[in-house]
Amino acid sequence: MNMKKTVTTICLMLLGVMASIAQPEDYVWHTQSQNASESMPCGGGDIGMNVWVEQGDVLFYVARSGSFDELNTLLKAGRFRLSLSPGLDMKNFRQTLHLEEGYVEVSDGQLSVQLWADVWKPVVHVDVSSPKVKQSIAVTYENWRTKEKELTKRECFQTSYKFAAPKGLKAHADSVVATDEGVLFMHQNSPETIFDVTVSQQGMDAVKNRLYNPLKNRIFGGRMLAKDMVLVDQISGRYASSDYEGWMYATRVPKRTFHMQVAMATVQGSPEDWEAELTATEKSIRRTADCEASRQWWREFWQRSYIEEGVHSSQSTVNCQLIRNYALFRYMLGCNAHSQWPTKFNGGLFTFDPEYVNAAEEYHLSPDFRNWGGGVHTAQNQRLVYWPALKNGDFDMLKAQLDFYLRIYKNAEERSRLYWGHEGACLTEQIENYGLPCYPEYGTKRPAGFDPGMERNAWLEYEWDTCLEFCMMALEAHRYGGMDIKEYLPMIHSCVRFFDEHYQYLANQRGAKRLDADGHLVLYPGSGGETFKGAYNSTSTIAALRTVAEALIAIHDETEEMKAFLSRLPDITLRDGMIAPALHYERVQNVETTQLYPVFPWRMYGVGRPDLDVARRTYENDSLAVKFRSHVGWKQDAIWAACLGMTDEAQRLVTLKMQDGPHRFPAFWGPGYDWTPDHNWGGSGMIAMQEMLMQEVGDTIYLFPAWPRDWDVRFRLRASRGTIVEAELRQGKAINVHVTPNRDKDKIVFTDQLR
Repeated sequence: MNMKKTVTTICLMLLGVMASIAQPEDYVWHTQSQNASESMPCGGGDIGMNVWVEQGDVLFYVARSGSFDELNTLLKAGRFRLSLSPGLDMKNFRQTLHLEEGYVEVSDGQLSVQLWADVWKPVVHVDVSSPKVKQSIAVTYENWRTKEKELTKRECFQTSYKFAAPKGLKAHADSVVATDEGVLFMHQNSPETIFDVTVSQQGMDAVKNRLYNPLKNRIFGGRMLAKDMVLVDQISGRYASSDYEGWMYATRVPKRTFHMQVAMATVQGSPEDWEAELTATEKSIRRTADCEASRQWWREFWQRSYIEEGVHSSQSTVNCQLIRNYALFRYMLGCNAHSQWPTKFNGGLFTFDPEYVNAAEEYHLSPDFRNWGGGVHTAQNQRLVYWPALKNGDFDMLKAQLDFYLRIYKNAEERSRLYWGHEGACLTEQIENYGLPCYPEYGTKRPAGFDPGMERNAWLEYEWDTCLEFCMMALEAHRYGGMDIKEYLPMIHSCVRFFDEHYQYLANQRGAKRLDADGHLVLYPGSGGETFKGAYNSTSTIAALRTVAEALIAIHDETEEMKAFLSRLPDITLRDGMIAPALHYERVQNVETTQLYPVFPWRMYGVGRPDLDVARRTYENDSLAVKFRSHVGWKQDAIWAACLGMTDEAQRLVTLKMQDGPHRFPAFWGPGYDWTPDHNWGGSGMIAMQEMLMQEVGDTIYLFPAWPRDWDVRFRLRASRGTIVEAELRQGKAINVHVTPNRDKDKIVFTDQLR
């Protein structure tokens, strides 16, 4: 496939306005579900629910970001069961995700049950309406953590101990108090947490009192309330593979309308502090106004950006499926837009009983299970969840991820000072929500004299550069949307400074010179992702440092310091006309193609950029790039193909990546390399689709640089400087192009390609 030699430059004076406003289509099921794996996501603010109807009952899990227990498991609040009599007429059953306004409705034409989460307050609402037939209604709160429980070997993977858990590790019980007023459920972390164990393991007790600790005195939970209901029974049961206790409430008399709410609170303090926070939230509820405010937020959310089917011609089934799944996954991300905590790559807020992900006996565990931990953030995975926010204009959503690093980077600075006596934040790849390496990856079997700042792990050793992608996200959020990033700049400088100081420190340990003969840093030992280990001048690290430093210079931040740092960076290694992973490396440990990271995320190569042929040659001919190629999970091949204008290849890979997942809800992909729903699977697919539709280089905006000409589509996406780009592809032609605001110096280029 070659780039056609002619391009069409569209004059801005002739651009038209898009014909209509975007409105995402409802997603509908016409039969009830068999189990929780056939659930539908619903949420808002920082709350996620899995909603399904099973044997006539409406069930839903509730999860809230930040619900980390003492083992750093991300716990669900519980399961809720709504039973109605005479109930739903299954002949006319509909379960609908109303995307435009962000709620789920279960109905039969007469009876309606609406579930929604307040975008601005941590409250779940359930509204029942049955105008013609009164309903007897029962609501049961179900909890599977009412007793202390010893965790199985596999179950420990939901904690920060993962594969190195001590024998007999126990999860602590919740407190549940039920009265006629409602049921209160709460988890209070025990005095010692995984934080304390990790600090001791890593020899940091001397600075412990200065370390940020999100687990200490953490209390979370909520209260279920409903008017005109009384506690009628306490029951025991089993769902999937988990025993549970249930507290059942019932209406005193049959009703035509009914409302229940679940208010939630999280604090680091005393039970009295938690109760006060919960009560304040309950007193603030104004249901009608809150509902309208939440639905208005969702309506505005969908106008920030969209990718839609073409409006004037028939579409292929594949194209419609990909576009629909893009919107469904973006909704899932939007459910955590206002959280203090980022959406976890390994399931987000929408995990369900693990035996429906993996049928093996070892996975017959509680709904709290997710592989690779609840408080551990694997940066290579996590980044793919948040890069799409830029072109979507979801800057409020991006804040949670940036704030995560803002809270923890001081702890990472303490590591550098304590272990090596220099400055800069050493933020590792597997990073805890308190900024230290994960307990098992740090290594429980460490030889005497081993560097205490190093992880004893074949995959993770010397992998420190992934924090730079989140630094770049902040800088790009400023460039795209004008986000005020002053609070993030010290963190960004600290991340860059670590590499400058640490690699001079290492060189000084080996000999008398801190730089090589050309005055450059010697980035050894380093790493290209988890793959190219013992790397000398890793390409992904050099590309990251160069791009971040140049972006800091562009906003006139510490310009002279950054120019001096750039002068110390070595060049990326080219070999046989292709980008090499590093100048040298000792072994291949994983399956990441980091030699293509200069294409994405670092955008040194691509459509409209120099040496496009070098990057394409690397993609097509590098033996490991070809060997590692895949669409599964966090794999980025679809993104690289799109960035390089390789339409046929991008189409092939994005079709595989964004097709329906294995569960009833099509955007529940996975488990891939992680868990279901695999959010880095969806995020990487979103990025690929965005790049296929629009790319920007300097003052040039490229339309449809890798989008198939027979896939009619229209889109609204964000570009730099607060720009909104709208365009439609119809029968192979770019029409209805509109750029706001009009940037006089820009060129809009529609690049056609030959097959």
